[in-house]
Amino acid sequence: MTLDVRHDFPLLERTARAGKPLVYLDSAATSQKPRAVLEAEQAFYARHNAAVSRGAHVLAEEATAAFEEARATFARFIGASSAREVVWTQNATAALNLVAGGMASASAGVGGPADPRFVLGPGDRIVVTETEHHANLIPWQQLAQRTGAEFAWIPVDDLGRMDTHALDEVINAQTKVVAFTHVSNVTGIVTDVAPLVQRARAVGALTVVDGCQSVPHLPVNVQELGVDFLASSGHKMLGPTGIGALWGRAELLDALPPSVFGGSTITKVTMEKTEWLPAPQRFEAGSQPVAQVVALAAAVEYLQNLGMEAVAAHEADLALQMRSGLAEMDKVRLIGPVGNSEGSDVVAIAAFAVEGVHSHDVGQVLDDDGICVRVGHHCNQPLHAKFGLPGSTRASAHVYTTHEDVEAFLNSVERARDFFHARSAV
Repeated sequence: MTLDVRHDFPLLERTARAGKPLVYLDSAATSQKPRAVLEAEQAFYARHNAAVSRGAHVLAEEATAAFEEARATFARFIGASSAREVVWTQNATAALNLVAGGMASASAGVGGPADPRFVLGPGDRIVVTETEHHANLIPWQQLAQRTGAEFAWIPVDDLGRMDTHALDEVINAQTKVVAFTHVSNVTGIVTDVAPLVQRARAVGALTVVDGCQSVPHLPVNVQELGVDFLASSGHKMLGPTGIGALWGRAELLDALPPSVFGGSTITKVTMEKTEWLPAPQRFEAGSQPVAQVVALAAAVEYLQNLGMEAVAAHEADLALQMRSGLAEMDKVRLIGPVGNSEGSDVVAIAAFAVEGVHSHDVGQVLDDDGICVRVGHHCNQPLHAKFGLPGSTRASAHVYTTHEDVEAFLNSVERARDFFHARSAV
């Protein structure tokens, strides 16, 4: 399955250094935007701009309607039961911190009567995995330190695959929350969610999922996943920067205390106390990124028109081409499995290391060839430490990536390898 949509993305019409063709393979960091998204944001500012949920004038009514219609669009896209289960946030990091911060508030007795599901203290346990992006690791580390809860993690093997045999031991009866990524931003491995959810439910723990690398690339239905919270990022799914979303079960969101306070979140304020609105408004303090929300809805509609099954099939072909091409290269180490035959589904993310060469040096050669990739530890130092690497070079695809892009990338990696190994041999 091949998508032919490159013409929809204006940025991809430009050239790279010295007029070379631009090959954009850094979509796991941020995606490019189709014209429909750029036009939606501009149209909002040009015709409907106003503060939402405040004014009674025509512009305020139009802006509020667009804001809430976008919420409903996103809710349908991820299979939410209702639009009120979607909370707008600054980004996915803020969404994950919203849950961790709400649990910190509950544990400290801040924000109203505490629901015991969110209260943590000594003797309780927080569980993550060894493959987490820092955004889904550090908030839970900090929550453990604030509350005295124990912090534990599920290990991965030498390919980055989760050790499901450790679930019963790590997710024990004292566990209150299990946070894990749906797709690794380093290995590209798709997590088998079912065993984690099953074990968490068995001990009464909440499940929090980082969906940044899954929602833009795979069909995702939160009801089918069976999780309690899921965070996602607009700019990784063809939408604008500055907007993310937290999905949570309505009854959990209504019970979770806010950790950011301000206007539009309240029903009543006196000099002595404050009463909160139900979700999602209780979490949306202050002025909202309305134009970005509207543009994100345009991105969702663009992906829906392509069909997420078609998106996943297109990127599966690219994943195999990238990963198998790297795995066949001498002196190049692919991080993670080559493909599904090794026991894990993977998306079109391929991180690798060239023997004896720093990832930044590899990235510089690729940049000279017009190829945009990510270098470093990709906000995932513990996983790189597991692999004995300070960092890696990462290529990642999206709907606009072509097989010709991947071929150019593989040729450039070979050039980088040969260049540095020829120099070292002198």
